[in-house]
Amino acid sequence: MRALVTGGAGFIGSNLTDRLLAEGWDVDVVDDLSTGSLANLAEARAVGARRFSFHRMDIRSPAITDLIVHRRPEVVFHLAAQADVRVSVARPAFDAEVNIIGSLNVFQGALAARCRKVVFASSGGTIYGTPEELPVREGHPQRPESPYGVAKKAGSDYLHYYRTVHGLEYTSLAFANVYGPRQDPHGEAGVVAIFIGMMLRRERPSIYGDGTQTRDFVYVDDAVDACVRAAERGSGLVVNIGTGVETSVRSLYDTIAAATGFDQPPVFAPPRPGELARSALDPARAELHLGWKPFTSLPDGVAATLRWFRRQAGTGVTR
Repeated sequence: MRALVTGGAGFIGSNLTDRLLAEGWDVDVVDDLSTGSLANLAEARAVGARRFSFHRMDIRSPAITDLIVHRRPEVVFHLAAQADVRVSVARPAFDAEVNIIGSLNVFQGALAARCRKVVFASSGGTIYGTPEELPVREGHPQRPESPYGVAKKAGSDYLHYYRTVHGLEYTSLAFANVYGPRQDPHGEAGVVAIFIGMMLRRERPSIYGDGTQTRDFVYVDDAVDACVRAAERGSGLVVNIGTGVETSVRSLYDTIAAATGFDQPPVFAPPRPGELARSALDPARAELHLGWKPFTSLPDGVAATLRWFRRQAGTGVTR
């Protein structure tokens, strides 16, 4: 089977690429390297040999449609995105160019290539807006409160249209806060990577607000497993990929500090405007329709991520 992974040089995408190659897929990776890194694909290049191809391309370009038609993947995993909520607030038109126009280019390519399915990376932390109950189920009203969330909601809405009118199958995975190896410790998102990176450098990380805000942290291998399962199951659905467990940012800080031996308190900074106070996703639909459950506890996932960061520090590479 052949897959095409947009954003495949990124954090989640490169881990997904490795998993697909290990399972015998031929894989085309598309990435413009604006946030991804070729270093993330070193294993894929070594293992994949003739089953792996990399294409440096911006999904905003109509050329992505032609590429998909030329390569004719069976499944498109669409992970490429402008993923920073604050950037979307500051530059909503840019966010829409990448996350709406870019996605439409990918969907048109999948349709023209007669792909069997699109697996779309949505955002369970933003599409629902302020939750009325926790953990959030997929039937919760979708009232996104950022341009990023609006664009991710639109992606699933467009896929519903393509399925209803053109017969293009899809599954939209509403990810919680994914963390793990290859996440950028120097970015604006990805609190686990940021905390680990700073604590290993013996720098005090900042917590915005009082640290009582909660998030649902899901390990990258678990998220990748959901992607692979969605290639065969869950058609026509938005499916939450999370643990259903709320973890406060302060509790996360303490977990990482204990793992790294860091004994300094955080720096408390003013809360960021528009951030949700609480977030957690109900994964029951994923279990029912994908046969998926989260299998990595937060302490185990943090320990595995920390081991990766320490190995990277030994090689001088952090991305």
